[in-house]
Order: sequence, then C-alpha cells, then structure tokens
Amino acid sequence: MTKKLPPLVPARDTTVDLLVIGSGTGLAAALAAHELGLSTLVVEKTAYVGGSTARSGGAFWIPGNSLLPEKGSQAVPDAGKYLQAVVGESAPAERSRAYLEHGAAAVDMLARTTPMRFFWAEGYSDYHPEQPGGRPAGRTCECRPFDAAVLRDERPRLRPGVMAAPVPMPVTGADYKWMNLVARKPGKAIPRIIQRLVLGVGGKLIGRDYVAGGQALAAGLYAGVLRAGIPVWTETSLVRLTGSGGRVSGAVLRQAGTEVTVTARRGVVLAAGGFDHDMAARHELQSPRLGEHASLGADGNTGDGIRAAQEVGAGLALMDQAWWFPAFAPLPGSAPAIMLAERSLPGSFIVDQTGKRFINESIDYMSFGQAVLARERAGTPVEQMWMVFDQRYRNNYILAGGVFPRQPIPEAWYRAGVAHRSDDLDVLARAMGVPAAAFRDTFERFNAHAGSGHDPDFRRGDSAYDRYYGDPTVAPNPNLAPLRKAPYYAVKMVLSDLGTCGGVVADEHARVRREDGTVIEGLYAIGNTAANAFGTSYPGAGATIGQGIVYGYIAACHAAAS
Repeated sequence: MTKKLPPLVPARDTTVDLLVIGSGTGLAAALAAHELGLSTLVVEKTAYVGGSTARSGGAFWIPGNSLLPEKGSQAVPDAGKYLQAVVGESAPAERSRAYLEHGAAAVDMLARTTPMRFFWAEGYSDYHPEQPGGRPAGRTCECRPFDAAVLRDERPRLRPGVMAAPVPMPVTGADYKWMNLVARKPGKAIPRIIQRLVLGVGGKLIGRDYVAGGQALAAGLYAGVLRAGIPVWTETSLVRLTGSGGRVSGAVLRQAGTEVTVTARRGVVLAAGGFDHDMAARHELQSPRLGEHASLGADGNTGDGIRAAQEVGAGLALMDQAWWFPAFAPLPGSAPAIMLAERSLPGSFIVDQTGKRFINESIDYMSFGQAVLARERAGTPVEQMWMVFDQRYRNNYILAGGVFPRQPIPEAWYRAGVAHRSDDLDVLARAMGVPAAAFRDTFERFNAHAGSGHDPDFRRGDSAYDRYYGDPTVAPNPNLAPLRKAPYYAVKMVLSDLGTCGGVVADEHARVRREDGTVIEGLYAIGNTAANAFGTSYPGAGATIGQGIVYGYIAACHAAAS
C-alpha cells in the first residue's frame, strides 16, 4: 500500500544563488553547490523526487574515480582514447575532456555529502571494449544497498522504481547477472539471494528499508539534500526562464495554479530530463513507429527544460537520439518489461517480420535501437520483433525479471498475443505472422552455427560485452546454443528507451550555448536536458547517470566561481 505523501512545501517568490530544475541527477548539482557555499533550491514538476535516476539501474560510468583500479591522472589517457574512438565527431571533444578531468572529484563530492557508499562492478565490460582504451573489466560503479528509512517522513516522496520485488530484496546490477543464472550457477546465485533476503527482510524487522540500483542512488542523493537543508519544491513546474541583457537570472514557476518568481544570482541549472513522453515530438524527430509512452523515463519528462531553453535562444543537437532499450511488449494497460540478459543468453535468437535475424542480439541496448532505426531510414523498417527460444532456455533462465526457470509463461501473455508456443515451427511462425519457410531456414542456420560456437552472420559473442550477460557454463560461446528442445516459444518485443538524450547544446562548463555558439550567461544544462556529451554513443553502463552527476558538479563549480 502506497503511503500518503508528506505535505507540499509551498512555493513563494524568493532569491537564491542557484536554482536547479529537476530532482534526478540535479540533486548532485545541488549538493555540489551547497558544499561550495551557494544557497540552492531544487524544484520538481511531479509529486516524486528522483526523476529517471530512481527508475534506472543506478550505475555510473565515471573513469578515474577512486573506486577503480586505475585512478586519477593515470586513468585519463586510456579513457580519453576510448571516448575519442567511440564518440568520434558526434560530440565536441572538450565535453569528454571535461568529463574525465572532473569525474573523480564529482564522485568524491558524493561520498562527502551523502550517506552512500559505492563499489566497482568488476567485470561489467565497457560497451565497446575492443575499441582503443576500452576495458573488458569495465569502469562501472554502483551504490551499495541503501537504507531508505533515513529519509524518514520523506520516504513516500521517493519516486518508485520500475519493478517491485515480491519480497523486500535489494538487488544490485552486479547481483542481477548471477541471480539470472540461478539454475545454471547456483553456487554464485544462491548465496547472493540469501544475503539480499536477509538484508531486505531482516532489515524490515528492525525498521530498515534497504533499496538498490536507481532507488539507492536517488534515495542517497535525496538524503544528502535533506541533511544539507536544501529546499525541494515538488509539484512545481517551470513556466519560463527570466533575465535581461542576454543573461538568465531566474525562472517563473507554477505550483497549484499559482505562479511565483525565483531569482537566481549565480544561475539556473536545467536538469529536467529529456522529452521522453512528448510523443508528438518523438514521432516527428525520431520515429513514427515508436509506441505510445513506451519509454522507461519518468512520466514528468516532457521536454519542459528544453523548450524553456529554446525560448531564450538555446541551440539543440542530437534530437533524433535516445538511450534506446529493447523490451518485452507490454500487456494492455502496463509498461514494457526491461530486457537485458534475456537476449544474450544461449538458446535464443531474434527475428523481424521477415522471419529472419537482423542483428547481434547481445549488442549493447543503445546500439540495438540505433540499428533498428537505421533500418527504417534505409527503407526496410523493422515492423515486428520476436525473441525465439526453446524449452531448455525456459528451464534455465529468468524471463522479464519475474518468470523464473521452469515457471510457465503467464497465460495473460498468450491471451494478449505477446507470446506464442508450439512444438511445430510452422505453427509458431504463423502465430507470429512471419513467413514460415524463412523462419525455418533462420532456425536451422542459427542452430548449425550455434553448435560450433560461432556466429558468422552477426558475430554474437565475439565482444566481452556480449559475454558479460551470457552463460559461462556454455562453451565455447556463452551466448550461443542450438534450440533443440520443444516446445518453442516466441515473445514479442518493442523498442523502448531509458529516456531521450538529445537536447540543449552545452559546453565543457555545462553552460548553454545559442545556435551561433555564444554562451547564454547564467544558464546551465545537465543530464538528458543537455545533448549527450558522448554524442551518438553509450560508452558503458551508467554513462547517462554519470554525465548528469559530473556535469552537475561542473555546473556548480562554474556558478560558484562566476
């Protein structure tokens, strides 16, 4: 049962040093500003604090931070080579350089200003580890399970996560990899499950409320903000930015139908997310085939910050881009189910409406989405996607985060037409609506190559990233195995995302730039309100949250010095 939200903090006309619009990684900007002596105010459009951060996996990809084996200046050259290789010309090089220069300090700031403790997710490979400077061991870090009870009366205001466990059990991303293999690697999975159950259930018995992933990170940031006494106004939307002489000096905000004006002496930080749920803009700028509100981004992300910046002359970039994420098709009235390890595990493959494979199923999720949309631009759109697997797969792996090995796929999936099952491949193909002959050819070709452990068509399993979510008990390729045990299954997929990543053009100081390249003084943009600092690429797990944290820190430092 959802607890009642605490009373709304009333908005009023006021003056502060720094105004932060958005309560996801915007909280990191607020913490950095407060530590630097700036009076700071955070405003949030919705009733909940945490933004898309609270709905995420909670990881951050910040090279050179003190949790990693390669620290500080010794880590920068290789990370710089890596970003140069994967970002290329799709974003200004100075954005990557500033990110690497300030990343470690940003993480240290969070360690000082919040109760969170972090760890390195060793082995979670960079997304393009074969590129120069790439790391198969990864650079991704996470927050340890966090006691959200420290939020006290503010606990109900923390934005809920994407999935709720049937029992209190804080599962980190590092846990997820092994828990998904509980039937294959019980020695690795079961101790983690027991440990998390003890922490979750045992914690409840003594008044603790352990959360993990994005819930832990958002709760930790919010705890730091509350401890610092930084005010947070919820249910308060941005109406317009204010200023004169080409400089932004505050904003008009609306709460409960009343408008107030906040003057910001040092500047305004736009951290209001992207335009995830502005479907008219998404259909125009990205693809008319995108499902209605299939994004996993927070529901308040409708592009408010981007539009407000445009109104004062900001330039925009990368508006066709998002942190794409393939997902299981939703049941009526529900959201898509995230799909991460499932498509990498052996004994499965993905086909489109032609009944043929079209991609390395194990590729990183942003590249997956980009490949789907590239097909559309080339005039051969992916109109349907189905993940196909056999009973052996069903016996061994968790599906959609909650259907455990050997557990039947819910009948509701079949009734909704998002899942089909048959011993006969032709019958399965007809149920999917794909050509039976082409599907059978795909099935047989995949099996022939999977048995040898080599995928000549799409090189599945060649990358260390592919292998991270594979099954290490399967040799020679942890991502490949023939489908041999009937019945065979097909589950429908859709293209979802973690949020858009095109937006306001910002420089190495997080300052917003006009279309002519000049700076709009007093205005900063971070997170998904700003155009992706990494251009059209996703360097590693947590790069989206990482740039929100680092550029929030950079914005605060610049505002404090101005």
